[in-house]
Amino acid sequence: MARRIVLAGAAGFVGQNLTPLLLERGDRVVALDCHAANLALLARLNPGVETHVADLSAAGDWPARLAGADAVVDLKAQIASLDPELFRRNNVASAQRLLDACRAHRVPHLVHLSSSVVLSVAKDAYTDTKREAEELVRASGVPHTVLRPPLMYGAFDVKHLGFIGSVMEKTPLLPIPGSGRFPRQPLYVLDLCRVILRALERGPSGAVHNLIGLELLPFVELLRAIARERRLRCLIVPTPMPLFAAAVRLYALLLRRPAVTKDQLDALTAGDVFPVDDWPEQWGVRYTPFAEGLREAVASPRFRHGRELERAH
Repeated sequence: MARRIVLAGAAGFVGQNLTPLLLERGDRVVALDCHAANLALLARLNPGVETHVADLSAAGDWPARLAGADAVVDLKAQIASLDPELFRRNNVASAQRLLDACRAHRVPHLVHLSSSVVLSVAKDAYTDTKREAEELVRASGVPHTVLRPPLMYGAFDVKHLGFIGSVMEKTPLLPIPGSGRFPRQPLYVLDLCRVILRALERGPSGAVHNLIGLELLPFVELLRAIARERRLRCLIVPTPMPLFAAAVRLYALLLRRPAVTKDQLDALTAGDVFPVDDWPEQWGVRYTPFAEGLREAVASPRFRHGRELERAH
């Protein structure tokens, strides 16, 4: 029997990858997102998806879409902004409204996408509001499963490594902060999607699951691998931190949507190394090594469509 799965924040990075996997299994997908253009792209690539433009941080008729849902997957997040209020609105207020809607419609399972940043030493608007949203879910009484992925990569990534890759396409030189040897533990987005599918099969665990990449790779090596796989002729230039930070501040003044904010720079260089659980064994999902996942993503037809995704907020 087909299940009714509601995706909150469906038109972003994870939702664009998760939706076709749900449809392949015969599920009915109801997609909620405030970004109309990205939602239209989701519908064009995935015929049969029921889409609704909805701001989950505000009142409206969108909670009615949860009626009869077998599960809700909460994918929405405010990742970068110069306005602290956007983080509170899109990470905390929206989480509370979604929980209220889940209670009102007796949703039997909420899969909440948190983040490994809740384990970070960083203290910024993104980290603080993601922690607060996770705490709301855990204290809500709504049957739930919490997943904490780290930095991710794959098709439809327009805000992380994918954005940097698009910059490398357009410039012969890419400055990076300091030595660039900050540790990263990246996760292939399709690995996360496969865990979400398993979580939906198993039902609510009431637990928090860390889904950290099994490889510890220097940030600069991730960028070099992207340049090699995409055959980009871009020289990656380590830049002294004071000079790089000054450039970030200048760009923040000049651009309405800066590519890198100070908080993101601080998080990048914090040097976090997160504890790794044996989640592949726990979930029965094979871990995809970075080089393999990058190669698969670049070769996928969806990688080209990913360029159409707009950077919301």
